[in-house]
Amino acid sequence: MDGIEKVCKFLEECGVYYLATAEGDQPRVRPFGTVMVYEGKLYIQTGKVKPVSHQLAANPKAEICGFKDGKWIRVSGALVNDDRVEAKTAMLDKYPTLKGMYSAEDDNTQVLYFQGGTAVFASFGGAPETVSF
Repeated sequence: MDGIEKVCKFLEECGVYYLATAEGDQPRVRPFGTVMVYEGKLYIQTGKVKPVSHQLAANPKAEICGFKDGKWIRVSGALVNDDRVEAKTAMLDKYPTLKGMYSAEDDNTQVLYFQGGTAVFASFGGAPETVSF
């Protein structure tokens, strides 16, 4: 399993992870649950009408933190919007429950991928492991 797949698998197993963005000088953190590897990139999903979308448009730097079984991950990088219908369709196919709220063809569905991503796997008992993608 390569690094990006390992990152995605860990986040999937967390079920819920937390995405941090900035709004001016104020950090904003909220729970997320969508993640996939598509065309070799790590993607998440949101709605363009949500504050998180506006925050990422103003400042694409973001971090994700997830925790499971005494271990955690921190993923950082810039989130880049991908407006292609194919990328949106892949996300909605992976998370079909979202299809009640989103469509690959609507003007609200947003998928973003990490550019210059770095993930650090850590625990209280072991040395951290860093993966770049």
